[in-house]
Amino acid sequence: MTTLIRRATAADIPAITRIYAPAVEQGTASFELEAPDDAEMARRMSDLVAKGYPYIAADIDGALAGYAYAGPFRARPAYRFTVENSIYVAPGMQRRGVGRALLEALIAACEKAGHRQIIAVIGDSPNQAPSIALHATAGFAHRGLLPAIGYKHGRWLDSVLMQRAIGAGATTAP
Repeated sequence: MTTLIRRATAADIPAITRIYAPAVEQGTASFELEAPDDAEMARRMSDLVAKGYPYIAADIDGALAGYAYAGPFRARPAYRFTVENSIYVAPGMQRRGVGRALLEALIAACEKAGHRQIIAVIGDSPNQAPSIALHATAGFAHRGLLPAIGYKHGRWLDSVLMQRAIGAGATTAP
């Protein structure tokens, strides 16, 4: 089993939509309530890529096993060197190193683009221990817990904030 990390393309949109839908419909990692369709997922990808943010995919034996992207952490200009990451792994492909490979490649792409901080906003903290552990292994530090910040599937959900410096981090001006 070989994992190939590459740029995601418009041709990946149907698979990306299929990977994301269960996270929305049954899961709590995403705080969306309705799964977006292919057109919306394509619009989102196109918007991020046009703004210079990385959007990558993982292939295993020719099948899309997961995807990841970075986008703006917040809209205000002072945040322009900070990104928020998102990683989704296909059901059945978890626990195979896909998430780790995607996160490592995403960190490298963000550093190459000149970003200095990367933030993970991890939803539903009690049920996302693997995501928290993945980020910790990649050098992210726990920065906070936002208890009961979202409501989905009939219950309140937490968010965990994790942060990692990339490149020169905050040691020099950009």
